[in-house]
Amino acid sequence: MKITALTASAALLSFALVSANFASAEELAFPDKCKSDMAMSGDMMQGHDMSKMDMSKMPAHQKESMEGMKSMDMNMMQGMMKKDPDVAFNCGMIAHHMGAISMAETELKHGKDKASKARAQQIIDAQKKEIKEMSAWVEKHAK
Repeated sequence: MKITALTASAALLSFALVSANFASAEELAFPDKCKSDMAMSGDMMQGHDMSKMDMSKMPAHQKESMEGMKSMDMNMMQGMMKKDPDVAFNCGMIAHHMGAISMAETELKHGKDKASKARAQQIIDAQKKEIKEMSAWVEKHAK
């Protein structure tokens, strides 16, 4: 069975929704205001394969965000495929945090809102610390 990025992402989201005993589905719903203003045409999405997405007309901040997402998606899927569930969790979260750092760095570079830029720096600082902790755990526990 071939696992696509979309299939793996959907599986991870389903797992997160089922596993989140502390939050309802409504609390985890993707906000409507976060959805794209532009229609994602077939030639732009190419079956949701970001490696084939036409980014030539995107502004710089979108291109940089998409490049970060491509890297995060591949690493997160690889990490989540580890046989040991604890290793899979930590490896997947390391990639996820790296994606958050990439997004935050793009905000620092292109954003204009002081509060958003401050939040981006807080995210970078916190996620780097957690990546170091999880990487040390993986180094010690993964076989």
